[in-house]
Amino acid sequence: MKQFLLIMTFLAAGFGLYAQNPDNTNAPKKDVLEVKETAFDFGKIPQGKPVYHNFKITNTGSSPLVLESVQASCGCTTPEWSREPIAPGKSTVIKVGYNAAATGYFDKPITITYAGGMHKQLDIKGTVWAAPEGSAPVNASVDFLKKQNL
Repeated sequence: MKQFLLIMTFLAAGFGLYAQNPDNTNAPKKDVLEVKETAFDFGKIPQGKPVYHNFKITNTGSSPLVLESVQASCGCTTPEWSREPIAPGKSTVIKVGYNAAATGYFDKPITITYAGGMHKQLDIKGTVWAAPEGSAPVNASVDFLKKQNL
């Protein structure tokens, strides 16, 4: 019985010391990445015409910041970013492209991972419309102008 109490005392003391260690606290990390805008609406875009938007980001921390990854939810969305560290107080851009191959509404998230596992999400959205089949309709005004001798 004495051994059991002795072991329990050591365990309790160990847990107490572990809890007092500031390196083991679950304090939230300070967010060091500021995003000027988190979403962009392309509006209506024609099918087959890729579109791009630049998202400006700033390192608000006191040490250089490296973006660990920038991932899109599907292959139709392509993020481009610098792998170089962002100096404190400096900005860079993440260029996000959408290929507009499929018609209809789209809403695509892009996830930024940085500072040892912190995350931010960007969103792009819009509507892709299909170009009409065949040639453009006849325009009587254009025909009239072609016949004029100017």
